[in-house]
Amino acid sequence: MSGTEGWSLEIIHAVRKYALQNAVEYDGEGKAGSVLGRLLSEMQELRPKAKELRGLVQLHVDEANKVASEEGVEAVRKILQETNPEALHREKQKKRTGLPELPNSIEGEVTLRFAPNPNGPLTLGHSRGVVINSELAEINGGRVVLRFDDTDTRVKPPEPSAYSQIEEEFEWISGRKADIVIRASDRMPVYLEYAEKMISEGFGYVCRCTAQKFKSLRDSKEECPCRANEIGMNLEHWKMMVGGSIPEGGAVVRVKTSLNLPNPALRDWPALRIQHTPHPLVGEKYKVWPLLDFQSAIEDRLQGVTHIVRGKDLMDSTRKQTILYGHFGWEYPETLYWGRVKVLEFGGFSTSGMKLEISEGKYTGWDDPRLPTISALRKRGFSSEAIRDFWLELGLTQKDISVPMQSIEAKNSSTIDPISERRSFVREPNGLILEIPEAIENYVPNISVPKHPDGTVAGAREWEIASGEIVMEESDVELANIRLKGFADVKIHEGVAEVISIERTDRRTIAHWLPVEITREAVLEIPEGDEIIRVSGVIENIDLAEGMVVQLERVGFAKIGEIPSSGAIVMSWLHG
Repeated sequence: MSGTEGWSLEIIHAVRKYALQNAVEYDGEGKAGSVLGRLLSEMQELRPKAKELRGLVQLHVDEANKVASEEGVEAVRKILQETNPEALHREKQKKRTGLPELPNSIEGEVTLRFAPNPNGPLTLGHSRGVVINSELAEINGGRVVLRFDDTDTRVKPPEPSAYSQIEEEFEWISGRKADIVIRASDRMPVYLEYAEKMISEGFGYVCRCTAQKFKSLRDSKEECPCRANEIGMNLEHWKMMVGGSIPEGGAVVRVKTSLNLPNPALRDWPALRIQHTPHPLVGEKYKVWPLLDFQSAIEDRLQGVTHIVRGKDLMDSTRKQTILYGHFGWEYPETLYWGRVKVLEFGGFSTSGMKLEISEGKYTGWDDPRLPTISALRKRGFSSEAIRDFWLELGLTQKDISVPMQSIEAKNSSTIDPISERRSFVREPNGLILEIPEAIENYVPNISVPKHPDGTVAGAREWEIASGEIVMEESDVELANIRLKGFADVKIHEGVAEVISIERTDRRTIAHWLPVEITREAVLEIPEGDEIIRVSGVIENIDLAEGMVVQLERVGFAKIGEIPSSGAIVMSWLHG
């Protein structure tokens, strides 16, 4: 068989075994990267020869898949039974819904990256990148680089407090720390060095044209006059840029490309520009800053990034960076894409837009419950598990979709319901006198209410009915004949709730209520669009703690805020 020359029979047999095994597990759609990863896991001495092995692996993967296609997966299984029966008993790795197998990946050698701009903390949209990249790294025994792309000092200047907050939020969402943390602004000498190398080797040049003039030439596929300048002149202009003697807008460094590329945006694309605006961390030290496509490409290479997962709107970035890699003689990482996900309730929020509206006083801060930020969702009581489950189920589809916040709320509800204690919250309470005639049988002046109806939270709430005063919601009082939940059937008349029977006598409506002795004033804050609706009432004041998430009977989940020594407790609405 061609392609097997130079390899020992032991290696060939091992490759064939894993190729057959992979074809069985994935219904005739085996992947070379997975096979290679298994091979190198067994025969670690072959790791230095991983690239050379790819041809042999692909050969056997194609053969196994062909047998499955033409004769069925059972035919592959039969071959494996005859040659390597032990390989049939490998427990297939649990598949993460929606996540594909990384192409050309080697287990233990995968590096991914999450690269936010620290012009603010993380949003719900950012969390997708955290979840997908960290999960793919976990599956493949790889690592994740957290890189702060903070080289834009003017349009999206970094927020100093965002760096540590993003690190902490990354860990909260993913359940793991990033393996490497990088601030691009700390790496400026490296980017400037590669820019000078690019100019020195002739595939980069300094362009002094105005943006309007260059666009006109680019769109007509004509060369910029600066493109023909000698390397020496380009280096002189480069030194002037770095030295600060050329004003903003006076020059850019461009990457040479074919001027016949179909997409004008790719033709001689800009790699570095002049920005004299001070950086909040490094001050005025640098006058030239890389644009994201250049900085990201260089850093991906230096950190050994093997796979990039990004939005399909960044396909042009992939094309630009592939051209740059070609100039340097590098191999570009494997790239996967996802489509745009719009959460209906939040529309088109951007970090820059939220930052502006916070500064204008429209929102109280990044954790304002009306915002789609991670800090806001955490403050309201969302779990990181729910956010992870949401994105993993959605996966890497390239289809643009819109989803309601209810999709995430449903994930959160299933996560927190078993661990959330119940409490009663009576909205707009109406006071009543509880009257218990002497003839009523089985009456006891206290009630034991479980903390969770399913017993998943141990213990009970003990209600004592001492003064005979209770509170109910006005809408329940108007029903006149009701059952006080867990206690008695009553008849309401002129502010008195007369007990008719402790035992249930009919199918009358069940109402929530509270003895006055165990109530505490409370306010439930509910974000609704640009407004926060405040609902006043009283809450069951038993074993409450700041920060605990409870399910308010007949209302929904809420998080207990600060518990002052006097006055109302403020609760944050989570969801129904």
